Amino acid sequence: MNQKIRILGAVALSGAFSGAFSCALPCAVTPALAQAASVSDSDVVEAYDYMLARWLVLRQETLDFKDGFKWNEVVRRGSGGGEPANPNFDTALSEAWIAVDDTSCTLIDLPDIRGRYYTVEIVNGWGEVIDNLNERTYPKHPFGTFALCLDKAKVDLPADAQRIEVAGNTSRILIPIELGADPAEALALQTAITIRATGTPKIDDAVVKPDFVNDKLPGVEAFDQAERVLGSEPDINKGMAEPASKARAVAAAAADPARRAHIDEVIRSQAVPAFFAAIPKMSLAANGWVHPRLTGNYGQDYLLRSIVDFTDIWANTPWEVVYFHGRRFDGNQTYTETYSKDALSALKARVWSVVAFDAGNDRVIPNPLNRFLLDNRSDLKLNTDGSLTLVFAPRLPDGVPQSNWLPTPAGQNYDLTYRFYAPAKSLIEGRYFPPLLSIRP
Repeated sequence: MNQKIRILGAVALSGAFSGAFSCALPCAVTPALAQAASVSDSDVVEAYDYMLARWLVLRQETLDFKDGFKWNEVVRRGSGGGEPANPNFDTALSEAWIAVDDTSCTLIDLPDIRGRYYTVEIVNGWGEVIDNLNERTYPKHPFGTFALCLDKAKVDLPADAQRIEVAGNTSRILIPIELGADPAEALALQTAITIRATGTPKIDDAVVKPDFVNDKLPGVEAFDQAERVLGSEPDINKGMAEPASKARAVAAAAADPARRAHIDEVIRSQAVPAFFAAIPKMSLAANGWVHPRLTGNYGQDYLLRSIVDFTDIWANTPWEVVYFHGRRFDGNQTYTETYSKDALSALKARVWSVVAFDAGNDRVIPNPLNRFLLDNRSDLKLNTDGSLTLVFAPRLPDGVPQSNWLPTPAGQNYDLTYRFYAPAKSLIEGRYFPPLLSIRP
């Protein structure tokens, strides 16, 4: 099954797309002639940065439905395997696209999950996290029936349902459940999750079906449906009227053949290069590790929202999960990473893991142990002083416990990703980073 497109740098490996936008309706632009007359190059760049988040979500929606998704039906992925890009080995993941309208809500039935991390992440059409349903955010209703509804929906709901209001007609749902010490139980809990509509919501086909690859982002053609794209999903963040207005103005200006070529040139020579250049600047970094300075909810920072949608779409809020990425390690080298005893006691999260990915195609690395991660379930051996040393190497070094070794690919580069679920405050606030990796002679 297709997985979400994700990159670890400026270029993604997302398959063969044509680079065009496909319209579900006849392409047209609602003119905003007064504004269009004064559109500057900087307006084009800002409008592009703003709209890219929505285009990326629409693209993923298109890919998901090509992959077999149906409205209000759960897709269970189980735990990660070796084939999908960016697999997840620490949780069993369920996903869905939710559709509601004035006459229909969507019911999510969640089993009683105890002693393991889980959440129901609800994401809107801009990549903003609307809510997380779990025992931390809803301590009085941590499981059972949840009803996702529009504010104006008048629907008879089960008496025990917790109503959750969503701003738009469609939402993306992700439900990770920690595998823990008993993965079979986690998979059984996943199977018990059900999703169903109370009625028959009327949902139009996606207003556009973006068809582009990450190393060839769309040009001026992406604005041809700007009015309809903006009207298809409300932006819940305050202060977005100005960039939305600039997007409409760019679309109106692009309808003029005399200006269209120049706008396309500005996008390709200014907006796209500036977007790629901004990616590393939008991260916090220390000890060779980076992570976005903010995920899930972005306020008025629409550029960061587009960057996170581009690099790790559906990223949750840091209160739920914090990610760290390490880039381009040499597979021929032996690296060690040591957590002091004090660091171990300060590092608190419900679940943590570190996974090695092939730097070329973002997939896990085959190895004789069939081991793709180290995590809190691994039988890790402490040093005599109470510290912990993890080893990343193509072969097990002498004197290193095999349980502390993550095999890496000799002769090629690889990347590392840490995940910390239900993290401690130091992780949430960006005050903690994993230790630096050192090359062992």
